[in-house]
Order: sequence, then C-alpha cells, then structure tokens
Amino acid sequence: MNSNANFSEFVSSGDLALLRLLHLADSALPIGSLAHSFGIESLVSFEILDVRGLPNFLNGYLHETGLLEAAALREAFHLVAVAPLEFPASRWIALNDLLSALKPARESRAASATLGRNFLRAVMGVEQHPVLRQAWNVSAEAESPIHQSTAFGLASAALGFMEDAAVLAFLHQMTANLVSACQRLLPLGQTEAMRILWSLKPTMSEVCAGSAACALESARCTTPLLDWGAMEHPALSTRLFVS
Repeated sequence: MNSNANFSEFVSSGDLALLRLLHLADSALPIGSLAHSFGIESLVSFEILDVRGLPNFLNGYLHETGLLEAAALREAFHLVAVAPLEFPASRWIALNDLLSALKPARESRAASATLGRNFLRAVMGVEQHPVLRQAWNVSAEAESPIHQSTAFGLASAALGFMEDAAVLAFLHQMTANLVSACQRLLPLGQTEAMRILWSLKPTMSEVCAGSAACALESARCTTPLLDWGAMEHPALSTRLFVS
C-alpha cells in the first residue's frame, strides 16, 4: 500500500463538511470565547443565579438570545447566495449594525464583536475563500463590527455547510460556553454540567426550527436581567471573565 496515497478521495464531501463544522463549533477554537460570561458572572456574584436555577435560565436564554443569534446567522448565511455576482457589502454592514442595536449592553455587544472578528480571522487562516476576505475588508473599511453569529453564518455558507446544521452547531457551542463559564463560577461538576447540556438539546432543536421563519427585524430578545448583569460586570470587585 502506498503510504503517500491521497486519502482525501475516500472522504465524502458530506463527511468533510461535518468534520469542519464540528471543528469550527468546538468551544476550544482559539477565538477567546472561554473568557466571556456575557453577564452571568454578575448574576452569580449577586447570588441571583445558582445551580438549581441554571437549567431554566439556559432554557430561557436559548429562546431569547438563541433565537436572535440564530436569525442573524441565517441572514448572513443567505448573503453567500448572491455573493458570486457581487458581495452585498451594504447588506452585510446593515446586518451587523442591526444586531449591534439589538444588544443594549455594551459589554455583550463588544464581546460578540470581538469573538466574531476573531472567528472570521481564524477561519481565513485555514480556508481561503473570496467571500470571507471581502466581508473582512468591507467591515474594516466601514469600521463596522463583525458579530460572532453573522461570521459563523457567512463562513458556514461559504464552506458548504447545511444551514440548519450550522444553526444547531452554533446554538450548541453558545450554550456549552455558558455552561463552561458556570462550572468556573458555581459548584457545578462535570456530570451535572453534561446532564444540563444534554437536557437542553431539544430546546436547541426547537429554537433552530423557529428561527427558520424569523427575520432578524422581527426577532424579539428580552433579557433585562442579563443585560443588567453585563452592564454591572465592569464594577465587580473581582472578575474571572472579560464580560
């Protein structure tokens, strides 16, 4: 057997896409996501959130913030369909600006933009695609943010991932990162953390399905307590997280 054989020919395009999607949705992807709690650290610090209330909290988070991010992801995903003719620069900028406007807490807004830019840079480091480079350049020229969900949606379409699979992967990654943050903030062991994340998978599927018929303009995300927590975060005397 030739040790120099090209084994890529034995891997189907579907298998390769799945492996790449799993890679980009891994919470260990070096984009800085483990440094953000999106306001949860404040809620724990003020004894508003505990282990017992965590499943309900995350369920609500998925239905509110998860739906908003999934809707933004889908809209960014659809931009690639028209990009071969001409990258829709104005729509890309407007999409990210609208998502910024729907994030009232500066800390969460900045965290999302930081992660989005880091994510897109990381993807461009392993996969050259003209749409991704155009989006990066357009945002830089306009000094416009690149949010994590829009970057994930754009990259997913450019790399040939299935739309629903990309949404589910993003929702899972987003929730897993919050559970990981709670493990560092609360007496939450690995077994219980796994159980909570496992129990939320039907909710992720429900939110994914709901986002398919929800435009970003009509997505309503009402999380006043979490927004307050994010705004309060810089004033905490001790902090483990950036946001």
